[in-house]
Amino acid sequence: MRNINKFFLILILLFLKTIAYGSENFYDQAVDKFNAKKFDDSKFLFHRNIVFNPRDAKSYLYLAKIFNSEENQKEEEKNLNTALLLEPNNEEAIYMLIQINLDKSNFSKANELLAKLDIVCKDFCSKKKEIEKTLQNLEAKNEKKQ
Repeated sequence: MRNINKFFLILILLFLKTIAYGSENFYDQAVDKFNAKKFDDSKFLFHRNIVFNPRDAKSYLYLAKIFNSEENQKEEEKNLNTALLLEPNNEEAIYMLIQINLDKSNFSKANELLAKLDIVCKDFCSKKKEIEKTLQNLEAKNEKKQ
């Protein structure tokens, strides 16, 4: 009886290890496909990775990038919001959301996100000045129209 229990325990451990490796492998394959600009294949693999690891903010961020290239702003924004829900200090997701809000002329939300970017920035600090200038220009244009 003990041998049977050990056998099942080993089988379960091997199964769990295979699942963990498989989900990691999906992510790596998806990134490779993304870098090769095979967006349909990478989108499929990122979705598979999310099935195994639903809290992987990086997969949602990559999906947002894919939807950006497809000019599907609604799906891009949805995936960026999910990425920020899982990883609130993700600079790239904040930056991409600022761009979406600038496109929508939602200046108050863009300013709110810009303030958040200012607090968490490490890699995207140089983009902050560019966004501020764009925001000022767009707000000035908007005021002239009114």
